[in-house]
Amino acid sequence: MAGLELGAKDSGSVRKAGVHRGVAVLDFILRLVALIATLASAIAMGTTDESLPFFTQFIRFRAKYNDLPTFTFFVVANSIVSAYLVLSLALSIFHIIRSGAQSSRVVLIFFDTGMLALLTAGASAAAAIVYLAHKGNTRTNWFAICQQFNSFCERISGSLIGSFGGIIVFILLILMSSVTLSRRH
Repeated sequence: MAGLELGAKDSGSVRKAGVHRGVAVLDFILRLVALIATLASAIAMGTTDESLPFFTQFIRFRAKYNDLPTFTFFVVANSIVSAYLVLSLALSIFHIIRSGAQSSRVVLIFFDTGMLALLTAGASAAAAIVYLAHKGNTRTNWFAICQQFNSFCERISGSLIGSFGGIIVFILLILMSSVTLSRRH
């Protein structure tokens, strides 16, 4: 390194910093995508409501998301993950500015894994109920309700798509952060 002047950087470290900054920008974009997916899922499920007349207009059957505790858990889980993603955007911006930060990336991996578990639990539980709503279970006298409550079933199925999309993004975030940390040593 005798040929380098004081304060000069070699091209390898500049390139490495650029790659880390690019990964940090991708991390920020993926967090925004996950935020949109989980927030849209929570809103779609939380506003799902359909009523059908039974014999007369005064007697109605109603389907709401909060009729089933599983759907309520789904909305709460997606809302918590969305709030976490909003807060984690600040650390993601910090990683763009200071791409060499390692301890904050470890913290993000830890909390991302916890949020992945919460999101997976909520989406999986809701998926089981959505399956029963579509297919029913004749052994337990649970009849398929999706032929009658068509828009209700479309909305709850659509909200699952966003939530499972958020799960995929979290897996990518965890893998990307782990690889970035492992290459720094």
